[in-house]
Amino acid sequence: MRTAVILLTMLALGAIPGSLLPQRGVASDPAAVQQFYVENPDISPWLDRFGLFGVYASPWFAAIYLMLLVSMTGCVLPRCAKLWRDYRSEPARVPTRLSHLEVHRRDVVSDPLDQGDDRQRRAETLDAIETVLRRRRFRTRRDDETVSAEKGHVREVGNLLFHLSLLVLLFGVAGGRLYGYEARVAVVAGESFTNVASQYDDFSPSVWTDVNRLEPFSFRLQSFDADFETSGTRRGEPRSFDARLEVESPDDTWTARVRPNHPLDVNGTKVFLTGHGYAPVVTVRDGNGATAYSGPVIFLPADNNFTSDGVIKAPDARPTQLGFEGLFLPTAADAGDGAFSAYPDLVNPRLLLTAWTGDLGLDDGVPQSVYTLDKSRLEQVLRPGSDRPFRSVLAPGQTMRLPGNLGTVTFDGVRRFANFQVARDPGKQLSLVAALMLLGGLTISLVVRRRRAYVRLHEEAGTVAVEYAGQASTRRGLPPGEIDEIADEVRRELDRRRQSRRKDAP
Repeated sequence: MRTAVILLTMLALGAIPGSLLPQRGVASDPAAVQQFYVENPDISPWLDRFGLFGVYASPWFAAIYLMLLVSMTGCVLPRCAKLWRDYRSEPARVPTRLSHLEVHRRDVVSDPLDQGDDRQRRAETLDAIETVLRRRRFRTRRDDETVSAEKGHVREVGNLLFHLSLLVLLFGVAGGRLYGYEARVAVVAGESFTNVASQYDDFSPSVWTDVNRLEPFSFRLQSFDADFETSGTRRGEPRSFDARLEVESPDDTWTARVRPNHPLDVNGTKVFLTGHGYAPVVTVRDGNGATAYSGPVIFLPADNNFTSDGVIKAPDARPTQLGFEGLFLPTAADAGDGAFSAYPDLVNPRLLLTAWTGDLGLDDGVPQSVYTLDKSRLEQVLRPGSDRPFRSVLAPGQTMRLPGNLGTVTFDGVRRFANFQVARDPGKQLSLVAALMLLGGLTISLVVRRRRAYVRLHEEAGTVAVEYAGQASTRRGLPPGEIDEIADEVRRELDRRRQSRRKDAP
């Protein structure tokens, strides 16, 4: 047990950097580690060498976890066997001197005038004592002139259940880490998503996750509604978010609403709403007048008023590929160089674009973020007769024409998008069982008192005297007055038996 406590402490200390430092594979903030590298370029490589950006997947954390699992197994299972043996064994014999115990009482239960011989009176007294103790749910052991009893074994069951819950919890967490997965995806209103690994923006499977057998379902984001405070000091603060989904599985089709803390649950795979933003709808036509791109483009919010940035790529444009860097303002307050949004809802939407031409680098086979432009082989489009970048501010429905007949961009409108975190944790049911076991075991071990009661008969000058004593096996001590209650109940039981015997006498 000491080893388990040391390992549990090490595990808790090892989890501290996992809570303080950004971690790889976290679907809610996948760029956190890269951002930390940018802000802390000197210390980041050293932290990475020790696996502190992936604490829960690091070899040293796994080693501590595995040793704790083995230690807890070696601690709990032998205790289960010992408890079973103790429960099947008889209570301990009555000590020689009861007066030294914490609670002691001596009582005379018969005198020389009582009928019957001494042996009969002693046997009758022992029977009454044993009856009373068993009625109080004591386990009893009867010898020649003594009765020993024990109660509260269930406290050890609670104590063991508490420690066993930790072992079950370790297995539950291990099951989730080995077989579960976590992923994220951004879906624009009106578009669909299918639960396959290739459709995720970020997919973090566990070691034994079968990516070819994910839960078969798909959904279409019918609409996304967001309400914001419109006045007062809290103007712009969010009030509610509501994503309405049309969900389809092999067995059924239904409509679901996903809100914060109200995920969609499809046979254990949960879909959480984690964020939202805007996706301007644009149409890009090249220099030949052909449509090179048309549809919504997700722009990532940069502040609480949803000033958002993004890029538009048109690799099929001719005679040269086109790329655009953009800034979207839901409520534009300044359309100049210091453009920003004054309110998070769509009140005065504007789209600011700058254009680039050349090779976008999409044909090289190297993965590339959809939110950035690779400018190594691009040239910025400049204003005619100037070295200043060509820039345009568009309202919905307006079109930007590029100089040199390179093409046009039309701002068709705006849709909302929602960020979803999809997670499956097959060990969560086991973790719930462990939590219930922990609460139940802790409650039992705190409420129930384990104690022993000893009774010894003495015969003095024709009388039968009974010596009672109690001994607590826990720090809480004996229940107040329990030994006195047992002695009084024994006396009443003896009186009842004697009265019954007199009535039956001829």
